[in-house]
Amino acid sequence: MSSRLVVALRSTVARLSSGASYQWGHLGMCNCGHLAQTVLKIAPAKIHTAALERVGDWEVLANNYCPTSGFEIDDMITELLTFGLTTTDLAHLEKLTDPAVLAALPGGHRWLRRNDRADLVAYLETWARSLEPELARLAA
Repeated sequence: MSSRLVVALRSTVARLSSGASYQWGHLGMCNCGHLAQTVLKIAPAKIHTAALERVGDWEVLANNYCPTSGFEIDDMITELLTFGLTTTDLAHLEKLTDPAVLAALPGGHRWLRRNDRADLVAYLETWARSLEPELARLAA
């Protein structure tokens, strides 16, 4: 994990909050698609096209990740992993289900809707905020 991840999460929140297109059914404009846009600096259409080479949403793609598959989406996932994410992070992000993030939500644990922009923003903001103390500990 790195401060780069916190910055990427916050940048993604800013883009979503300023009205960027959000479509949970589009693999380049869904929950993971938006973070991938930020980290990889590529267009949603390119992410979507690459993801369609395989079957499933980002949770399935993360669970079936193979760094030597030759699929462009797996190359993208490799870059996301190199950035500090895990396949578990990606699976949780797609469905907004990481227990630690949900427990840290302002107001306490609640279930979020995976296809709701406001819930995605809340998840990303909470995730970024929850990483900051760990970064401070690592820096000390």
